[in-house]
Amino acid sequence: MSGIRIMTILGLASVLLTTQAAEYSSEQGTLQVTQLVGGLEHPWSMAFLPDGESVLVTERPGRLRIATLQGGLSEPISGVPAVYARGQGGLLDVLLSPDFAEDRLVYLSYAEAGDAGYAGTAVGRAKLSLDNRQLHGFEVIFRQLPKLSSGVHFGSRLAFDREGFLFIALGENNQRSTAQDLDKLQGKVVRLHPDGAVPRDNPFVGQAGVRPEIWSYGHRNQQGAALNPWTGQLWTHEHGPRGGDEINIPQAGKNYGWPLATHGVNYSFLPIPEAQGKAVAGTESPHHVWAKSPAISGMAFYDGERFAAWRGNLFIGALVGRALIRLELRGDQVVHEERLLEPLDARIRDVRQGPDGYLYVLTDAAKGQLLRLDLQPK
Repeated sequence: MSGIRIMTILGLASVLLTTQAAEYSSEQGTLQVTQLVGGLEHPWSMAFLPDGESVLVTERPGRLRIATLQGGLSEPISGVPAVYARGQGGLLDVLLSPDFAEDRLVYLSYAEAGDAGYAGTAVGRAKLSLDNRQLHGFEVIFRQLPKLSSGVHFGSRLAFDREGFLFIALGENNQRSTAQDLDKLQGKVVRLHPDGAVPRDNPFVGQAGVRPEIWSYGHRNQQGAALNPWTGQLWTHEHGPRGGDEINIPQAGKNYGWPLATHGVNYSFLPIPEAQGKAVAGTESPHHVWAKSPAISGMAFYDGERFAAWRGNLFIGALVGRALIRLELRGDQVVHEERLLEPLDARIRDVRQGPDGYLYVLTDAAKGQLLRLDLQPK
């Protein structure tokens, strides 16, 4: 399908292709960075459609759009739920059903208002119309309860595993102790069937006073989740406080420590009141940790054929660090780190591998961008 035909179908609001790429150096060659779309209001996540030419993009104020790899941007898609667009809240992650080609289901996570001004993370799904203009029949399949956020630490990232289970990585709403409370859904990874039903083999099913949705707990503010394409394991990452951003490989029923165990301190430089040290008995140590927080967001394993030098690497966006972090892996172990795009001076909110093997990133700004990364090897 030609780019002109796509623009006609989507009713594109703008065509913003930048034909001249900016160049940045890297350890493995020269990075060419091309802006495909600009003017996105705090874009948060993206999901490539199976046509290989277009991508769903969420904007935090509550809009879902389609961008094309030719540089087009659609009007907002109708049928998106109302969101709590305050602070860090709003429309967050987007994920396609594993069977999207047949069911056209799109999953959205977002901040949802509750009573007394508080909010929590919700997840729902709806069918995307064949003309890509509407979501039909949106239904909420998960709500984070109780609702405790005043505008921060919602998480949230979504991922399906190879068996078709849906994982939701949640923040603790800046209510530290709740990450340890098994009767609450703050600071948890939850595992569900695609319709929101609880799997019978979840680790806490049948235990009195415990939420059966919980897969793992003791997390702070999770803003990355991806399935390792070689092992099939779920990886997540989360913001620490001042220091202590971390990657985890969440296992069923395990406690990942927050706020009892942390490598960080409070933003005031005072200790976290509940903290007992960097390692605490009964909790899992981070798989990887940053002593100085880059404020990580988004996560993508690279298993494409286009760039041999990147194959097997893990890419993570940095907000405060204003970079794209490239991690070399040996098995599951991180053996080397490189910061890419630092001269760009942009908050990197999300990173994905495209169906064409290029890397794509979203910049978090009032006029955010969808960028394509091309590596010219040495």
